[in-house]
Amino acid sequence: MRRNNRELMWNAYNNGVVIPSFNIPYLPMVAPIAQALVDTNAFGFLAVARPEWTRFEAGSQEAVQREYAMFRRESWMRLHQDHVPVVDEDQLAVDFMPILSRAIELGYDSIMVDGSRLALMDNIVATRQVVELAAPHGIPVEGELGAVLGHEAGPLPPYEELFQSGQGSTSADDAARFVEETGADWLSVACGNIHGAIRGSAKDRQKARARLNIEHLARLRQAAGIPLVLHGGSGIRKESIQAGIANGIAKINIATDLRQPYEQAQRRGKSVDEARQIVYERACGLLTDVLEMADSRDIINPA
Repeated sequence: MRRNNRELMWNAYNNGVVIPSFNIPYLPMVAPIAQALVDTNAFGFLAVARPEWTRFEAGSQEAVQREYAMFRRESWMRLHQDHVPVVDEDQLAVDFMPILSRAIELGYDSIMVDGSRLALMDNIVATRQVVELAAPHGIPVEGELGAVLGHEAGPLPPYEELFQSGQGSTSADDAARFVEETGADWLSVACGNIHGAIRGSAKDRQKARARLNIEHLARLRQAAGIPLVLHGGSGIRKESIQAGIANGIAKINIATDLRQPYEQAQRRGKSVDEARQIVYERACGLLTDVLEMADSRDIINPA
């Protein structure tokens, strides 16, 4: 029996393991990531966010879906529509519903609406619209609450200042209300994690070595009562990731850790095949050394 992404996320959540979600800013990255999942016998999502076709070279939702279809092995992977913002990183309104409707039409296995730049009630309304859109198709919806910083223009404050101040952290009270009033299946939260930069020269800089506020994450888990998602997973300390998984993180998004090596290889004049090999080796390393991924069967057919 084919399990949908809703069941797979609950399997991860209930069994204390995590599903990695690898972002695709360049189409040639699909093949090595898919192969890494198979070769390490890990289960993961391949994902594309709106900035990856507006700021990078993913092309479009359609292009990613076509490339994914060439390498799809469903015992090891599914396709996820990542961040579709209601208001984008430039503070511009996005016509988000047609984008998410198109993802469903194309066969994406789950979708994400990001209303985190809105006031709470406006975020609830937008996310509920998407849940109602997806429900007849059996497609699970991820929402976001709190500010996972990093995509906006201008430099971030020093990471330690961000962490100590709790700037952008998801409110536990808001999380309980958000889940209750939207019906979202999973919740992306902010608890010390940050995105990698996607603008100009900043996108080439090494990310800060982030960590998670585990006490706050435990409160969020209790308040939300659904699988939690960690965006900005690149660069987070291994011990923090492991503690996060133990406290409700069922999906971790990884972009910068694979995007930057691919871009660096291209700038050094490496061929596409050589750049793909670098991505493959890096993905295998992440799956085995950093995430210590569970056998794919623990997600697909848990005991």
